[in-house]
Amino acid sequence: MYQIKKLIVCLDQSALDDTLVRFASFVAQVNQTKKIYFTNVIRNMNIPKEVLEEFPNLIQNMVDERKGKMKDLVAKHFGKQDGIEFSFVVKEGQLSKKILKLAHEKSADMIMVGRKVELPGTGVLSQRLARRASCSLLIIPEHAVPKIDKLLVPSDFSDYSKDAMEEAIMIAEKYGGKAKIYCQNVFSIPSGYHFTGKSYEEFASIMEMHAEINYKKFIRKIDTKGIHIKPLYTKDEDDDPVEDILGKAAEIKADGIIIGAKGRTAATALFIGSLAERLIQMNDSIPLLVTRPKGKNAGILDYILEI
Repeated sequence: MYQIKKLIVCLDQSALDDTLVRFASFVAQVNQTKKIYFTNVIRNMNIPKEVLEEFPNLIQNMVDERKGKMKDLVAKHFGKQDGIEFSFVVKEGQLSKKILKLAHEKSADMIMVGRKVELPGTGVLSQRLARRASCSLLIIPEHAVPKIDKLLVPSDFSDYSKDAMEEAIMIAEKYGGKAKIYCQNVFSIPSGYHFTGKSYEEFASIMEMHAEINYKKFIRKIDTKGIHIKPLYTKDEDDDPVEDILGKAAEIKADGIIIGAKGRTAATALFIGSLAERLIQMNDSIPLLVTRPKGKNAGILDYILEI
């Protein structure tokens, strides 16, 4: 996978900014990050022309004030980190549209956004960016603590699951190889199992056995770099694998969940997968990384067409 050399951090002047900047510092420490764009988007202000004529410096003063607050926050958490260039960007307009455009123009490797729980706001931005961005997306919930002792990678053994696993291995390697990686496969029992003459328990054992076989085939194709990966097999009892994933993440006290976006080409760019979509919607406590190989999306096309 790729280095996170260019990172976009989306700030909104709420209490969540503090958490996001701390995470940005954590990510940048060992990722050879060269440039971080701290971004704040002002919604369309619709200031009357007459007001702007009377106060010509109104907008510029607002921009300068926001940049100043971002600079103070970054100075608080970053200290001195040689080799990292900071840029503070304040734009006016539609939030997702401006971020997508910036990510495309700067060829960003990752976008970092916040996930509000108690603070005002919604998760719509995260879903839009996950569908349209041409890079990975890291979603940080309120009060999250930057550490990666345990990573959970939900997997159906597909190519995009392979992307997520390789990303998890790279992250673990960069943080000293001490992080534990759990690869979770959620399997279900087909409704027609009884026609086989097997009991529910017997067919569940058969499904788990095939999951174990497929995991071995899957992991053989990946360079684990000596990182220990523990497979987990979860039987889906209620046709809701997202609940199973979040339940397992809570059980193992995961510090992050990593999942691959389903769309790997421009033609499938908007389809990140129903599992990733619902994880973005339902997860409000654990950092979630939605991986997409850089450039494997038509994000700028979405921007132009305003889909």
